[in-house]
Amino acid sequence: MIKNKNIFVILILSVLFVSCTDLIDPAQENIRDKNTTYDDPNFGLGLLTQGYARIPTNGWSFSEVATDDAVTNVPTNGYLRLATGQWSASNNPTERWTSCLSGIQYMNIVLNEVDKMKFAEDPLVDNLFKSRIKGEAYGLRALFMYHLLQAHAGWVNGTLLGIPIYLTELDINSNYNVPRESFNTCTAQIYSDINNAIELLPVDYVDVASTSSIPSRYNTPGMTTASFNRAMGVRFVGLVSGRVAMAIRSQTSLLAASPAYAGGSNGTWEDAAGYAAQIIALKGGLAGLPSTFNSGVSWYRNASEISALSAGSNSPESLWRGGTSNNNDLERDHFPPSLFGNGIVNPTQNLVDAFPASNGYPISNPLSNYSLSNPYANRDPRLNEFILFQGGRAGVTNAQVNLIPATNPVNQDAVNAVTTSTRTGYYLKKLLRQDVNYNPTGRNTQLHYRPRIRYTEIYLNYAEAANEAWGSVADPRSYGFTAYDIIKAIRRRALGISNDPYLESIKADKVAMRELIRNERRLELSFEGFRFWDLRRWKVSLPKLNEAAMGITVSGTTVSPVYSTPAVVEERVFQDYMYYGPIPYSETLKFNNLFQNDGWNN
Repeated sequence: MIKNKNIFVILILSVLFVSCTDLIDPAQENIRDKNTTYDDPNFGLGLLTQGYARIPTNGWSFSEVATDDAVTNVPTNGYLRLATGQWSASNNPTERWTSCLSGIQYMNIVLNEVDKMKFAEDPLVDNLFKSRIKGEAYGLRALFMYHLLQAHAGWVNGTLLGIPIYLTELDINSNYNVPRESFNTCTAQIYSDINNAIELLPVDYVDVASTSSIPSRYNTPGMTTASFNRAMGVRFVGLVSGRVAMAIRSQTSLLAASPAYAGGSNGTWEDAAGYAAQIIALKGGLAGLPSTFNSGVSWYRNASEISALSAGSNSPESLWRGGTSNNNDLERDHFPPSLFGNGIVNPTQNLVDAFPASNGYPISNPLSNYSLSNPYANRDPRLNEFILFQGGRAGVTNAQVNLIPATNPVNQDAVNAVTTSTRTGYYLKKLLRQDVNYNPTGRNTQLHYRPRIRYTEIYLNYAEAANEAWGSVADPRSYGFTAYDIIKAIRRRALGISNDPYLESIKADKVAMRELIRNERRLELSFEGFRFWDLRRWKVSLPKLNEAAMGITVSGTTVSPVYSTPAVVEERVFQDYMYYGPIPYSETLKFNNLFQNDGWNN
């Protein structure tokens, strides 16, 4: 279940936060007794670092290539194999069992040992450090449990099960053959950990200027601003905070209320709406939603915002993020061949068709004035922002991309022209910085960052939950905003329209609003790892889950392109039990109390 059963011993043997002196002092590399670690604050911090390193959203998964949103041109891609009939309990690219349970083990060690450690000579500061570190550990443990439920919760003989719950440090003598707890027991544990984190942590890490600004629970006799800032100040921005813990609770409550889990869960849409509303209130209510296209939609290439990020600070759109990186990995992987990229993720026609017209109407509605012969004209600006299509512009030269086949020389950007070409007639544009030049003769780098949680996600969580709980235009809890208000603001930001006739026409229709909210979530959070899980928690129909990935080809001339009828690029092969991911087959072989989810064998 957890490969390294005695992680504590392994950590003692590790060199954590090594300084230059450590590198030349062999005494630092000697095996150390547990008791000798308690005076070394780097040891406790190193335990936490092991947790942060295991956060599932530290990188981009691009699980969308296993959905109706995208395919990949890499035939060995795990998600491609998953989507086309090779998903099994022993071949599971969505597996989070090993890493997240390992992360929980590290957090259990922190919680078991931190009070024995010493972080500062001043006892007031020492207690603050311990409070913060315990709060982080509770928050991270809750996060790992949430991701484990998302990936591995499922029905077993009529009961919705979660995961085994471990709250203490495991060693080689521990019993690992323990059963999975119910889904409700798991969510209750997550909420308990979140409550502990909120109690122990500041809402945000800021330096206080006066003792009156120190939160009352920390403002014990003798506490000074310098002491508080030393353990809870702005230099810890980027770590789990009270606000981050609240966001994890919002994610968990939305999962628990969703159709795939509601039948065996205590989760309610009212709870999910309330937990999201608390964060929205902290952000400033409806007005707190980043209102400009650059800050809220194209945040990943907002050069001025990204350049201003420092030491964990957030952009207006980012509630919690990983570090910045100065590399071209995304551009290398996803630029089209003409820009020296590998074109790995190819958006589908299915996704392109989900973008409305510029007036807000779905393109299936006659009022959209959609034209099959000019399909990208008068469309939602997010289409051009997220997806590269025929005639779209990309790269440092802002050159038009041509997908019309040619043989002399071969047009590598055309469909299936070479192994790095698109398979669908589209290339990914979202997440990429167009000011990157990947030409080998003049390459440059630009800063990127990966939000772990975006504010738009939380606002969409509220819109979905509130619409299900009491409809889109009601505000029975007096939050000051409705599901309708949020969707209107998100669409106004994207479309640039204050008058949204389609939204107005359906706002009283709960079912139509559900579809619109889900579609806005699909667009706003595209290629950020949501679609694969959203389709499952919504328990969409099996035909929808198996909707084939479609694409087009382009012919004619660049002046007068001709677009083919959409055709199947890749079939999806999912069975009815695949709304819930499996427990790793190897684990069920080792532990006879670990029951597999219904339908999965190996």
